[in-house]
Amino acid sequence: MTDKQPPAEVYLASLDNGVAVVRIDRPGAKNALNGAVRCQLAEMFLSLTQDDEVRAIVLTGGEQMFVAGADVKEFATASPTDMHLRHNERFWEPIANCSKPVIAAVNGFALGGGCELAMHCDIIVAGESAQFGQPEVKLGLMPGAGGTQRLVRAVGKFQAMRMLMTGCMVPAHEALGMGLVSEVVADDQTLERANTLAKDIARLPALALEHIKETVLAGADLPLESALVLERKAFQMLFDTADQKEGAAAFVEKRKPNYRGAS
Repeated sequence: MTDKQPPAEVYLASLDNGVAVVRIDRPGAKNALNGAVRCQLAEMFLSLTQDDEVRAIVLTGGEQMFVAGADVKEFATASPTDMHLRHNERFWEPIANCSKPVIAAVNGFALGGGCELAMHCDIIVAGESAQFGQPEVKLGLMPGAGGTQRLVRAVGKFQAMRMLMTGCMVPAHEALGMGLVSEVVADDQTLERANTLAKDIARLPALALEHIKETVLAGADLPLESALVLERKAFQMLFDTADQKEGAAAFVEKRKPNYRGAS
């Protein structure tokens, strides 16, 4: 007799036309992030980053819920040393360092760790029901997976401070106005719209997309002049790629380009 393995709470829902759809499925806990989910997410992103067939990734929690936060039961009585020894940052790094475009499809709650997870993505498509927030202060805590840093970079100091210091929830349309999400659609269109965006992106030159993502993220933490040098060098490097030559030739010849992701 063999022991049955528990069902995966993070799984590859589909892989089609270069787009991988990753689903978090822990409905009994509102998709809360526990150690197992964090580990599975990290392993999934490591695998997809290394898969040449994958050109873009969509991350979703399903039609009703993105991620309602971290699993409070796992840290309610933890000590500082306990939290240090868990080294949860290692589970976030594969998502933060993923070189491929990542689109979050968010319906329902994206709170605490769920909001932080969405902000690890490059584009956020929100359903009209989506609610974003960093309510850690209501537990006597603060965000610990980038919430204070990514949020202020996304929406500015004053909106970030309001969210962080009050723990308020921000509805989708307000989040759009703040710059926290990319667009808002009807709930039943969220995943479809994220998929459409991902497929459009997947048809574009992979190396150009990788350079764009790397330059935007790295440049945000540099002085402007240093960031402009980084941009210029990345721009120049792309002139050595087959896809750049194909794109230019297709434009001149007035035809659709056939990008192959070639270097």
